[in-house]
Amino acid sequence: MNSRTHNCGELTKKNIDKNVRLFGWVNSTRTHGKIIFIDIRDRFGKTQIILNTDSLIEKGKTLSNEDVISVSGTVIARLADLVNKNITTGEIEVVAEQLEILNVSAPLPMSIHDREASTEEHRLKYRYLELRNSELQNNLILRHKTTQVVRNFLNEQNFIEIETPVLTKSTPEGARDYLVPSRLHNGKFYALPQSPQMYKQLFMISGLDRYFQIVKCFRDEDLRADRQPEFTQIDLEMSFVDEEHVRDMVEQLIATVFDKVNNVKIQTPFPTLSYEETMKRFGTDKPDLRYSIEIQDFKEFSDQSDFQAFKSSESVQMINADNSEFFARKIISELDSYAQSLGAKGLAWMKYNDSAFEGGISKFFNKDLQSTIASDCNIKNGSICFMVADSSEISLKVLGKIRVKVADMLSLYDDSVFKPVWIVDFPLFNWDEDNQRFDSVHHPFVAPKDKDIKTAILEPGKAISKGYDIVINGYEVAGGSIRIHDQKLQQKIFETMNLTKEDIQSKFGFFIDALKFGTPPHGGIAFGLDRLVMLLAGVNNIRDVIAFPKTTSASALMEDSPNTVSDEQLDDLGIGIKENEKKV
Repeated sequence: MNSRTHNCGELTKKNIDKNVRLFGWVNSTRTHGKIIFIDIRDRFGKTQIILNTDSLIEKGKTLSNEDVISVSGTVIARLADLVNKNITTGEIEVVAEQLEILNVSAPLPMSIHDREASTEEHRLKYRYLELRNSELQNNLILRHKTTQVVRNFLNEQNFIEIETPVLTKSTPEGARDYLVPSRLHNGKFYALPQSPQMYKQLFMISGLDRYFQIVKCFRDEDLRADRQPEFTQIDLEMSFVDEEHVRDMVEQLIATVFDKVNNVKIQTPFPTLSYEETMKRFGTDKPDLRYSIEIQDFKEFSDQSDFQAFKSSESVQMINADNSEFFARKIISELDSYAQSLGAKGLAWMKYNDSAFEGGISKFFNKDLQSTIASDCNIKNGSICFMVADSSEISLKVLGKIRVKVADMLSLYDDSVFKPVWIVDFPLFNWDEDNQRFDSVHHPFVAPKDKDIKTAILEPGKAISKGYDIVINGYEVAGGSIRIHDQKLQQKIFETMNLTKEDIQSKFGFFIDALKFGTPPHGGIAFGLDRLVMLLAGVNNIRDVIAFPKTTSASALMEDSPNTVSDEQLDDLGIGIKENEKKV
């Protein structure tokens, strides 16, 4: 087979009169009189081919879309009124001299170019065909570019790329582990890593100073649009650093990625919000800062009203948005139902027009109080206010979701704009009501603030961590912390989490032991590569930037996994299957 001279996306007017050979798939065919036009396609683009001899026309009549062909011929200029300015090859076409059919395609079970014409389940079953879609191919190319930029940047910053084990020890970090039974060690199991957390800290103990890895991680947890059972992290760790050092370096990395991959300038330094502040203002620790709607404490005003349901509530929170006319009764009712689905008793509202509130619960607020509310809360004519009365936790959480919903309805943000923000000063622990114990907010290796070292042991619920997250447009893109490097403190943190000495030794004994051998101060961060690329690609589902993703039930429809295995395989492992009555 002769080699191709060019791909299907690179021929231009400078190639006119040259003889070329192209390989690819038949994208479309069109017959005009005694001429057949073929669009041949590969991942680089498409080129228009002219068949104008009897033998070639006869062969062209047998072609179907997605047949694999080879074409050789001469490049000519298109007529001026036939130029296609939307593609690189739009100024030329190739007059075929030879056409070879390399493989004939069976009729496709789905449309390649119109993804919406098939269900997602059907598309995932034939994912190898869906990947012929130019949008998905471009997403994967974008992913490739992102990892290359990351590698180049970190290499220039003196990081070294080191692989960590995939078969490791089960030390759950919040989600369930994927377990792998050992044949050679009957009754024992490996776990697939949820993260390389302890290994990368061991690298710091080893003196390797700056490590990174683009690594597969696994968590057996419920899925959503931005979550998969197996995902990829950009994982890194640095010695002799504090929070500021890590954050400065990471900001440079993100700015470089957006610049070199998407030609988007990200302003540094990133703004910083404390966990407490962001929860009060946005009802979430993953705020989208592309629009200005913020939660305001409404309790002071509701206590002065005649609305008894508000007066008896622990917390009353409010947001306001422009364009009150948009919110007809039907839309308000939909928002109310949504609020109730999130745990609220309901969603109260009132509109502000002609310098007075109207509708909803406005009748419970006298004119003087209305004027005070409008002034103190910066309510403008044509606005609508939404309020939730409940516990502080519920009212903030629900209004945080309503805020996002309203912004979507009113199209308040630009998808081409990126607003990163650091979220810092997280609690070190949260209280696990079900198990009646403290649990780590991030993971148990996060260091407390220096001033809170004693607090972490004596009053765990009040301790603040040296953890930090990066949020971009409402998505947590990266999370990290300064780590505990003192063995005694790490031991105490485990004990605070109600782990017995036996538990600590069994799960973390090797790591605790390693900490006593001159561990340097260190910290790091891990990026969700899938989420980062999802943002760069401008899509809202990470399945669109992963070559072979799983469904929301963690199934791979193409190869039909997970699947059953033979009794012989189970016998080798010393495993039997017990019927599980619990529905998945």
